[in-house]
Amino acid sequence: MNINEIKTPAYVCEKDALLRNLELLKSVGEESGAKVLCALKGFAFSLAMPYIGEFLRGATCSGLFEAKYANDLIKGGLSENMQKMGNKNYKNIEIHTYSPAFKDDDMDEILQISNHVVFNSFSQWKKFRQKAIISGVKCGLRVNPQTSFSPVENYNPCGKFSRLGITIENFKNALNVENSLLDGISGLHLHALCEESSEHLQTVVREFEMQFGEFIPRMKWINFGGGHHITKKGYNVELLVKILKDFSQKWGVEVYIEPGEAVGWQCGYLVASVLDIVENGVKIAILDTSAEAHMPDTVLMPYRPAVRDEISSCDKKLKNGEIFSYRFGGNTCLAGDIIGLESGEPLYCFEKPLKIGDRIIFEDQIHYTIVKNTTFNGIKLPDLYLIDKNGEILDSKIFGYDEYKRRN
Repeated sequence: MNINEIKTPAYVCEKDALLRNLELLKSVGEESGAKVLCALKGFAFSLAMPYIGEFLRGATCSGLFEAKYANDLIKGGLSENMQKMGNKNYKNIEIHTYSPAFKDDDMDEILQISNHVVFNSFSQWKKFRQKAIISGVKCGLRVNPQTSFSPVENYNPCGKFSRLGITIENFKNALNVENSLLDGISGLHLHALCEESSEHLQTVVREFEMQFGEFIPRMKWINFGGGHHITKKGYNVELLVKILKDFSQKWGVEVYIEPGEAVGWQCGYLVASVLDIVENGVKIAILDTSAEAHMPDTVLMPYRPAVRDEISSCDKKLKNGEIFSYRFGGNTCLAGDIIGLESGEPLYCFEKPLKIGDRIIFEDQIHYTIVKNTTFNGIKLPDLYLIDKNGEILDSKIFGYDEYKRRN
């Protein structure tokens, strides 16, 4: 079956593009000596998980369900394939779990599944300390260097009043009261970037060393978190490798990074169909997808997703003929379910008029979309497809009414 024959809406992951990303990330790990994990909060495309296990060192998870997902689909799926080939490298796959606050009911299973568990506060560490040490898991603390880079405040992990991580002031104050608090802690975790460069990572690392340098020699590993836009064109990969390698050699620690968006960057799209075209000041194409339910970051960031075959600017004039412009609306009853509405350029322009039944392809919609999907208003979850370079379907996952029924 070819991708042109599928029903919409659907997310389509291009295997070759995904593998290019993974090969680059793997090379970063090999050249720097750092361990590269996949952050499931940004990329959890189930059909791609076996490839994550082949190229990367595991996954970082935000709680019990993501940890179970990594254990089942990355470590479990890879182990089955590798066992058939007599290869036991799957045992090197690591599962790291962090949460702003862990639930009592989840902790036993989290400790059983995870290799690393990172606590967000000293109070959480004290609460689960004895149980965590007995389990044998490597324990860490998340710190907040109060220096970060992010395109918007909603995505700034070290912004003002952030609940994520321990500031140096609170870190030292806690140790002044109870000096043994670091007993059992083998690493520190910081996450201060979102879609950022290696130059910005360099700034964050320097600030982290200035603030927490006296504690780093007591650690065996440091995790620099995610937000590294490694697979984006123009990213300075050589500098990233140098930062990771130099830090590890300087402090004698193992270094981790955990990109999510960089794994799924530009390796797939969301395809939808035009259900109707109405007019109210502008032409509005109603699609069988939704900004609210299927592309939530277009509303939260906000940003305007690119569409295949669109004219780059609605002000551009064609030599012959007119430009046909449309606003794209989702198929929910939410008035604001308009794709690209908050971007300042809500219109999409084409050389030819759209027709009912036409397909609209929103580019680069594999990361931070599937992981945030909802069935709001009873709208169908998009199906998932993995395709080869010829557009032939390698694997698929189909959703229906059961997903709506089970969660409502």
